[in-house]
Amino acid sequence: MSLLIQNIDYGLTGDAAGTRFSGAIRIRDGFIAEMGDLSPLQGEETLDATGSVVTPGLVNTHHHLFQSLLKAVPDGMNVGLDTWLQKCPYAFWPFIDADALRISARVGLAEVVLSGATTVADHHYLFSPTYDYDPAELLFDVAAEFGVRFVLARGGNTKGREYFDDPSLPPAFKEPMADFIASIGNTAKRWHDPSQLAMTRVAMAPTTPIFNLDPHELPGFAEAARDMGLRMHSHLSENTTYVDYTLKHFGVRPVPWLAKQGWTGADVWFAHLVEITPEEIAHLAESGTGMAHCTQANARLGSGIAPADGLHRAGGIVSIGVDGAGANEAADMGAAMYSAFATHRAAKGVDAVTAEMVMHWATMGGAKALGFEKIGHIAPGMAADIALFDLSHPRNMGLHDAALAPVITGAAQVRDSFVGGKRLVRDGKIPGLDLSDLGAEAREMTAQLMAQRAAALA
Repeated sequence: MSLLIQNIDYGLTGDAAGTRFSGAIRIRDGFIAEMGDLSPLQGEETLDATGSVVTPGLVNTHHHLFQSLLKAVPDGMNVGLDTWLQKCPYAFWPFIDADALRISARVGLAEVVLSGATTVADHHYLFSPTYDYDPAELLFDVAAEFGVRFVLARGGNTKGREYFDDPSLPPAFKEPMADFIASIGNTAKRWHDPSQLAMTRVAMAPTTPIFNLDPHELPGFAEAARDMGLRMHSHLSENTTYVDYTLKHFGVRPVPWLAKQGWTGADVWFAHLVEITPEEIAHLAESGTGMAHCTQANARLGSGIAPADGLHRAGGIVSIGVDGAGANEAADMGAAMYSAFATHRAAKGVDAVTAEMVMHWATMGGAKALGFEKIGHIAPGMAADIALFDLSHPRNMGLHDAALAPVITGAAQVRDSFVGGKRLVRDGKIPGLDLSDLGAEAREMTAQLMAQRAAALA
């Protein structure tokens, strides 16, 4: 099949130079076949890109889809990360049954897809023997409904956090190391596709390598991941607690300590990395370890601003993650890109980042972090993962440089998008998804979760 996207006035290829293009893109058999001044072939389907910005499909490298029904939890609104964890995800995890997770995942995927994402990495760490369903299977099923490329960063714990001392918290969910690794192996056998055009992949992703695994377990997890051909992912250095803990217990900062355990390299990407030094930045860049930059959640929780600009200039891999909606209430790619653009400039000056740099992080940077070589860039031979952003909203009127709209307006809205040439969004809607029905289900389930938590505290 062949499709010609024509009348492109504003296009960004996603490369680090901020290269622009115009004209047309021909998609054939799921790939970008040609670009430039092209005319429709006989019988070829056409799509008019007039009034839109064309970019690679955005790559969201860190999400927690289960948190889409945990927005604005009152006890977690005005506290920092460590308390928020106790008041939000760790307080509600026993109530995330199959129905709650399914609805939450649909809400979260709808949010990111309608803001430009075509690839999503979800760090799901709620795995408990008390559940009567398999969260991994459910998440892959929902991702297939939407048609996104989906990476399950399969999380979990072998131990709980030692400093969580809230007596109202339910017991920590945890698995023995052997069971944890075996479960990831079984999940990988079903869904991990190592090919460059994979629709599903699996990563080894304990919740944190510092707090949720015993130190002696870290090399074993890394070895198991590499034996299975899986990438590794986790939270790291999200706030000073990580640094204080490793300095106290191991006499070294988090990045060099994990490097000694085999937990850095070109097959590893970490979320956050707020509290890292220039020396740690240099190691991440030299080793090819990626960053999922979650500016908005870090700001909402008062954790700080990760030096993504420094890692970028050191030649490292920077990507964009929306993080869980429980920590930012707007887990969409437009808000994530704008917060990365604005926050760095507010703290460091206008030379810190450019809009084109942020678009690169959200596209090619994300593809590199996840190990995809055929997405994240608009060029002949690349997979046709493409987003067309609508410019009709008043916030986009009057732009002298409309190509920057997806980054600088803070509310990227997709008109059409494709994954491997297949429609993901059509005319601003996700085919087959009734947002009104989803909203009603979300309201009902959110009320149920609130009632369950209140009953547990009574």
